[in-house]
Amino acid sequence: MLEIAVGIILGCCALGAGAAMIAGIGPGIGEGNAVAKACEAIGRQPECKGDVTTTMLMGCAIAETTGLYALVIAILLIFVAPSRFVDILLTVIK
Repeated sequence: MLEIAVGIILGCCALGAGAAMIAGIGPGIGEGNAVAKACEAIGRQPECKGDVTTTMLMGCAIAETTGLYALVIAILLIFVAPSRFVDILLTVIK
C-alpha cells in the first residue's frame, strides 16, 4: 500500500512539473510578438530605433521572468517535493 502511495506522489509531482512548464509557452509567444512589433516600428520610423529597442528589451526581460519562475517550480517539484511528501506520508502513517 505504501508503494502505491509513493508512486502516486511521484506521478503527481511529475505531472505538476509538466503543467508548470506549460507556462514557458507564454513568454515565447509574447517575446516573439514584441520583437515583431518592434521591427515594424523601427521599419516605419528608423530614427526611434534606440527607444524602441530599449523598451522591447525591458519588456522581454520582464516577460522572461514568468518562464523562469515556471522552471524553478518544475525543478522543485521534480527534485525537492517528492522527498518532502514521502516524509509527510511516513509521518502520518506512523
